Amino acid sequence: MLALVKLSPVIVLGFLMNGTVGLGLDILLAAPLAMVYAILVGMIFSRVRFSDLMDSAIESMKHIVFVFLILQMAYAVATCFMETGVAAEIISIALSLGITAKLIAVTALVVTAILSIATGTSWGTFAACAPIFLWLNRIVGGSVVLTIAAIAGGSCFGDNIGLISDTTVVSSSLQGVVITDRVRHQGVWSFLCLVAGAVAFYFAAVNMGLPDTLGNANEAIAQIPESVWAALEEKRPAAVTLLKQVQAGGLSWYMVLPLIAVLVLAGIGANTLICLGAGILGSLICGWIAGTVTDVMKFLEMVQSSFADAGSWVVVMMLWIGAFGGVMRRMNAFDAIAALVMKCVHNVKQLMFANGLLCLVGNAALADEMAQIVTMSPIIKDLTDRHVKGDAKAMYKLALRNATFSDAMGVFGSQLIPWHVYLAFFVGIAYAVYPEAEGTVDIMDIITHNYLAWIAVVSMLLLTLTGLDRFIPLFSLPREPEVELVKN
Repeated sequence: MLALVKLSPVIVLGFLMNGTVGLGLDILLAAPLAMVYAILVGMIFSRVRFSDLMDSAIESMKHIVFVFLILQMAYAVATCFMETGVAAEIISIALSLGITAKLIAVTALVVTAILSIATGTSWGTFAACAPIFLWLNRIVGGSVVLTIAAIAGGSCFGDNIGLISDTTVVSSSLQGVVITDRVRHQGVWSFLCLVAGAVAFYFAAVNMGLPDTLGNANEAIAQIPESVWAALEEKRPAAVTLLKQVQAGGLSWYMVLPLIAVLVLAGIGANTLICLGAGILGSLICGWIAGTVTDVMKFLEMVQSSFADAGSWVVVMMLWIGAFGGVMRRMNAFDAIAALVMKCVHNVKQLMFANGLLCLVGNAALADEMAQIVTMSPIIKDLTDRHVKGDAKAMYKLALRNATFSDAMGVFGSQLIPWHVYLAFFVGIAYAVYPEAEGTVDIMDIITHNYLAWIAVVSMLLLTLTGLDRFIPLFSLPREPEVELVKN
């Protein structure tokens, strides 16, 4: 009973945030309330002094300060890529290859995957690409549900592996791993998931007997109603800029160079801030040449505004959650979960598999991927650090997998949870930009056909449990006797 009471602040946090069975509060309000409750529980039931609980909260917050710089840079890069034409050129190049009903879902998947890496935002990518591909889908006679599922899956791809994604940044920082190391660790696995997803979408389209009619992007954008433009202007203004740039035929091939620079620097192991700084500088130079940047001061003001946007919500949220996690760890609140997991596992592979399941269950309970990441990350980190013995290199590999778990089960897992806030947003945007989808496509249809999400979630769990991850370069975990499970 005492163990349940100690764990109850997490349950309270979930109740406060869950809009289905709880109050549906924003995490900026839910986290402080849950922390106050956690402090009371710690003082009354664990007999920990208030000053000690606060010291633990502050100490926990210190570990995530550096991530704020990365988040600010990430928001700036995303805005620069959307506004200067980098994102538009990526889409234009893809659309120029010619799209049929059989290929539109595959193209939508690949384009949104690349764009989400470039911009670091799944929501912004979905809002920008849904109007193009859904209206183009209508022209070529494709499947609406396949196209929506492809856009949703691809939009989440960059959230799981993109250097400038907030979920990538936060999940990596909470596990204490370098973001570029994390990207290299899962890079081959992520690419294979994307390829397998594209193949699945293609065969699904063939199986549906879809035609081979070619479509035109300009014609599709021209069909977008004024009400849709107004909705996008209100919710995602950058998406409007991107759509107009695509409608104009894109810019020039060199506009993709800033994205290539970021990816190459990450691949050779450059510091994350250097990678992001190269993206900002590259978009300024290429945008100036292309004519999308005409005033350097206005460009810098756009960067400054992005810094402010990054600090207005994510930073404050992370501080509260960090403090909450510190209080929970100080009163050993997660011991009950650790004990339950340790009764069920018999080796390190099974423990890591259990960590992945915990993240997936936490995501379903909280219905918010960021809330799951910041809530479950400390739990699986504590489980691993306390119950696995190995050298520093081996333990770091386990931390990389835990970071990938919390992010992948949060972002891709959200696509398989009917009541998740992600799906609610995606479906709402789809209905807004393509009203014909309402009444014909529901959430369960999208879940059923989101092949990329299914492949990512299932493959990561099975590869971890079976040890088959050793056949994927850079993705393998250390095995016994290199690491050893410590039960006590």
